[in-house]
Amino acid sequence: MTALAHETLEAVMPKVATSPSELDEVLWQAWKAMELPEGHHAEIIEGSIEVSPTGRYSHGRIANELRDRLVVFAAKSAFAARQDINVIHKRKAWIPDLFIAPADAEEHVTEDGLGIDASAVGLIVEVVSAGGESISRDRTRKRSAYAHAGIPVYVLIDDYDENGIVTVLTVPEPGKDVYRNELRAAYGTAVTIPEGPAKGFVITEAITGALRRS
Repeated sequence: MTALAHETLEAVMPKVATSPSELDEVLWQAWKAMELPEGHHAEIIEGSIEVSPTGRYSHGRIANELRDRLVVFAAKSAFAARQDINVIHKRKAWIPDLFIAPADAEEHVTEDGLGIDASAVGLIVEVVSAGGESISRDRTRKRSAYAHAGIPVYVLIDDYDENGIVTVLTVPEPGKDVYRNELRAAYGTAVTIPEGPAKGFVITEAITGALRRS
């Protein structure tokens, strides 16, 4: 978390112990009040506000290449690929690198207009950024959070797992915060999304790039 996030929380959080529901509300109000410098975004993940900078070129290239291809794939369906929109689950907020939701999503926008409700999201993709905190966030904390919210398909494209791994997680168990099914494939191996609104879409080397050097 950045110093800016700490300062914001210090200003709004009470100096007493809080219950989980009270903490959720405090974090929610703090998140809504935050003003971040350009190139940063804030998310609420597992009881913390986490601030992240815009990713490196390779991160952006993969995310945009994937989105471009998903736009074509979904063109004749009722779904659309989206970026830079808050996904809201109760008092949690995420900004995935990419997600798929109904193309006509107005009925799924939260009452406060801050984002789209997680219940409408059929797939989330995170492109893992460099650095221990970023890696842990996508591989562990977001994996748990997305399973808890019942996101049907979670895809990680990870330069830093071995020499490049695509992981497709399906069948969430919200009560356990885990995904029951996991498919892992090295960069260069075609990976087909097995279910959900992107069922049949293939993640190829053209999207991920070749295996990274050791």
